[in-house]
Amino acid sequence: MSSKPVYVVFGVSGSGKSTVGKALSEKLEIPFYDADDFHPRSNVEKMANGMALNDEDREPWLQNLSKNIEQWSKDGGGVLACSALKVVYRKKLESSLYGGVEWIFLEGSYDLIFNRLTSREAHFFPKELLDSQFETLETWERGITIGIDQGISNIINEIELKLKMQKSQIGVVGLGVMGKSLAKNMLSKKFSVSVYNRHVEGKEVDIAKKFATNNSYVPKGFDDMSLFVNSLQTPKVILLMVNAGKAVDLVIEELLPLLEKGDCIIDGGNSHFKDTIRREKQLTDKGISFIGAGVSGGEEGALLGPSIMPGGTEEGYQNCKEFLEAIAAKDNSGNACCNYIGPNGSGHFVKMIHNGIEYAEMQLIAEIYHMLRYYIGKTPDEISEIFNVWRKQQKDSYLLEITANILLKKEGDQYLIDKVLDKAGQKGTGGWSTVAALELGTPLSTISEAVMARCLSAKKDERVEASKVYQITSSNTINDDLFLEELEKAFYFGSIVNHAIGFDVLKQASSDYNWNLNFSEVARVWTKGCIIRSDLMEKIVTLFGNRNDKPLLMFSEIVQILNNDLDALVNVVSKSLKMKCPLPILSASTNYFLNYTSAQMSANIIQAQRDYFGAHTYQRNDKAFGEHFHTDWKKL
Repeated sequence: MSSKPVYVVFGVSGSGKSTVGKALSEKLEIPFYDADDFHPRSNVEKMANGMALNDEDREPWLQNLSKNIEQWSKDGGGVLACSALKVVYRKKLESSLYGGVEWIFLEGSYDLIFNRLTSREAHFFPKELLDSQFETLETWERGITIGIDQGISNIINEIELKLKMQKSQIGVVGLGVMGKSLAKNMLSKKFSVSVYNRHVEGKEVDIAKKFATNNSYVPKGFDDMSLFVNSLQTPKVILLMVNAGKAVDLVIEELLPLLEKGDCIIDGGNSHFKDTIRREKQLTDKGISFIGAGVSGGEEGALLGPSIMPGGTEEGYQNCKEFLEAIAAKDNSGNACCNYIGPNGSGHFVKMIHNGIEYAEMQLIAEIYHMLRYYIGKTPDEISEIFNVWRKQQKDSYLLEITANILLKKEGDQYLIDKVLDKAGQKGTGGWSTVAALELGTPLSTISEAVMARCLSAKKDERVEASKVYQITSSNTINDDLFLEELEKAFYFGSIVNHAIGFDVLKQASSDYNWNLNFSEVARVWTKGCIIRSDLMEKIVTLFGNRNDKPLLMFSEIVQILNNDLDALVNVVSKSLKMKCPLPILSASTNYFLNYTSAQMSANIIQAQRDYFGAHTYQRNDKAFGEHFHTDWKKL
């Protein structure tokens, strides 16, 4: 049996705790317990003699009740009538079942309760102690308050109504950095939130409880999944913020028996889109909506407003759009940077390509910094200023902004960047983008090169050894002003090509998977909150708004920019290579663009080679399209 809440009806003696508790237990069809029955004999005798209990008297009583509350929950729930006058008493009662106790305070005037007590017979609590009870009673921000100046049936009806209204609007599973930030974001938007985190002794202890007690908006915190689910309004909406992969499947497996048709699960992690396609089908077949929502913006974005990319059924999105659009960043028109992306795994695919573009944009800025620092001889302060100048020339981006800031950070009189190990980490989404592009048969030059650059950076020890063996030196023969002007153009050129490659992959995926993606809307969602927000992204929104199916590199405004700046890009790459300075992204951008704009590529030789050694056949440019030929190339 799954855990169920225990309802604690509390208040001063004479407020009707036992009467209300018994009536509520009958209504809910769960057992009733009276806390007075759990007092040790010494406490009963003390109160019967007109003496008030002190905290030392109550301690074993409270501990015993706490253990029983935990067991009652496991047995299917219960109703407990208990005075619980102080907050500290209530915390001790729920200590073993945090979040699983529903508090019901019975409120009445002193005169009303005094009159009730005077009419009682054969009760061990004398009315003379009422004054001390009111003096001891402390307010409690949790639970519901019920006025007792009404009939019992009205009281029970009011309890049921208020308990239903008190249930949380949305639940969050997983309180890592992103989960906590998104939960805080929801709470700041005045949503009622329940949070769940697993309990692992020595590793993850009371995570949800601590989060709940440390937030002013008072979410409900659980480490019991069934109590967590029971705390949510129907239909239930649950956001998963757990590690991608097997952990998502395990949480879904635990949730399924607790959910009903019409409920909605949102996976807000970086799950692989094919896993999302599988999960969406599995849950849809059971009548439960599954939304794979890419979330970008890091810890700060999650807290203040991320970019959100939800995919799944449109009906499922309707179940959760209120929450997702409320917490999302807002674009320049005040609209949420969140919208329905498309069916099944499309949201997570779009997020994957977002991360791929991000990889290449980061590498682009990093390699330009590296060249300016170690081959041109600029200081971090000077490079920061160069980046800030570019930002004012309609080339601003979040990544350029933070890099300019990073370069100014010092420890004492030394730049902190010089203490950072040149060994880049990655979580896999860039590599996923590369694999997906290969499966779709579409180029991913800049993004794949960025992934490879990170992989090569990981070979730190080998690189250090190779530098000693080869002892490569460079010569600085660059005209400062002219080169910086060309470098600015090359930077923007590379960024445009990188974005074009990313959107081309989205276009191919949209076609192959029948997603019908709106690229202008995807770009709009990426204009605020996410890591790749930029002036360029704002421009892309407008361009695709005019023609959704047109390649980004074929818009006249882009053609004009790249035509004008191609020579600058080529000069930067060639001069840098002459200095023996690696520029992976700018080199990849150059090669991609020159091939993209070539009516005749070198692939005819490749086709002839394939036919020579493998009889793979080839097509001819002087014959009908689709007709294939094979030649015995050995015969001249």
